[in-house]
Amino acid sequence: MFEAAEVGHRISKEEYKKREPELRHALLLAQYRLLEKGNFPVIIIVAGVDGAGKGETVNLLNEWLDPRHIHTHAFGDPTDEEAQRPHMWRFWRALPPKGRIGVLFGSWYTDPIVDRVTGKTSQGDLVQSIEEIRHFEQMLVTDGALVIKLWFHLSKSAQRKRLKELEKDPKSRWRVTETDWERFKSYDKFRKVSEYTLRETSTGDAPWMVIEGEDPHYRYLTAGNLLLEALEARLAAPAERRKPAAAHLLPELDSRNVLNTLDYSPSMDKKEYVSLLEKYQGRLNILSRDPRFTKRSLVIVFEGQDAAGKGGSIRRVTAALDARQYNVIPVAAPTDEERAQPYLWRFWRHLPRHNHVTIFDRSWYGRVLVERVEKFCSDADWMRAYAEINDFEEQLVRNGVIVVKFWLAITKDEQLRRFREREQVAYKNHKITPDDWRNRRKWKDYERAVCDMVERTSTEIAPWNLVPANDVEYARIMILETLCKSVEAALARKT
Repeated sequence: MFEAAEVGHRISKEEYKKREPELRHALLLAQYRLLEKGNFPVIIIVAGVDGAGKGETVNLLNEWLDPRHIHTHAFGDPTDEEAQRPHMWRFWRALPPKGRIGVLFGSWYTDPIVDRVTGKTSQGDLVQSIEEIRHFEQMLVTDGALVIKLWFHLSKSAQRKRLKELEKDPKSRWRVTETDWERFKSYDKFRKVSEYTLRETSTGDAPWMVIEGEDPHYRYLTAGNLLLEALEARLAAPAERRKPAAAHLLPELDSRNVLNTLDYSPSMDKKEYVSLLEKYQGRLNILSRDPRFTKRSLVIVFEGQDAAGKGGSIRRVTAALDARQYNVIPVAAPTDEERAQPYLWRFWRHLPRHNHVTIFDRSWYGRVLVERVEKFCSDADWMRAYAEINDFEEQLVRNGVIVVKFWLAITKDEQLRRFREREQVAYKNHKITPDDWRNRRKWKDYERAVCDMVERTSTEIAPWNLVPANDVEYARIMILETLCKSVEAALARKT
């Protein structure tokens, strides 16, 4: 697919001077219309051959557009902070909010291509990375983002010429490194791997645009016009794109499910509870200081019915940890900043670094629970979220994160008892709200959503642990014991 970018495209200096002012003006107008509408972000991926003018084009876009509303991120080798998180963490943090333009100079494509060329990874690894990229970009597009992918290309002879020209000029000599010449030696291999990657990731919703980079005038006008055309087309489209129809999930014909068949009878006396609490908190503390944990991190998800005891369970977990080692993230309705991003964004940014623990008091599962039941998102949105969540958790586990998920389940009668107790006990009044009573009236809807969630997101790498929580002491010990066993098993495996 690179042949068309090796034909020697040229634009004269006179033609460039004639067309550039009009293009700049049109791009600014489109940028301000995007800012005014504010209903979708623009993500520009800039990639390609060394010396093909990627950096100059990025600088020019920042000159042509209003720099207050464009976010440019240049990605090099991961920092220590980035290296301690899953690979995609730094790219999620760089996503622009709705109404803004984000330019990613270097992106999620760089490492898969370079690692394959240099032999660090296999062809199978590249295929897996490509599949992840397709899923990620499809999620961005479905969520409303305009994704524009620009690949700047040079033939082998043109790249050699370009690198020598840059090296000859004292003003640009610094831009040519030993790495550039080392990569040039592998030009044919880079071309083969890059062409395969682009072909496999050029989709109808996020196609690659290949630009010949030898002539700067042609390069700049082509990139600018591609951006302008894509922006104007999207701005002219209806504000709300039609959502695809989602297949309906049917309830069980005999009304039996994983929640109403759970055994809620187990209980524990106080003496046994105190003894086991000390045992498992001590065991968890030792695990958090295990030398193997210095290269791992832990994500704990707590979900459950209202009044099921999530808060008390979380406190028993944190009591076993060094306060400098963990964060508890209480998840409520998204803020304006969070609503301007894909729904998983606010969870990606809280992922822990090595040797740390993040505890989510409610989590990304809100998309398939409260957002589904309360109609805060479309059927298609929550239906596709199952696959997106599984992809998310798979990325975490593959990158060394230990993921442990708990659903605290109580019966409807026990919930009613706890609600009334909260109303009657002064220091518990803050725990009961009108929303709790309103949610209770939708018990069957929530129960069905939970069962669908467990069925579709309880995977071999991140299974759901269903905790019968009518007896709080039994539930807390079960959680601590399960947590210890999960961490021990993960530490025993090689990452």
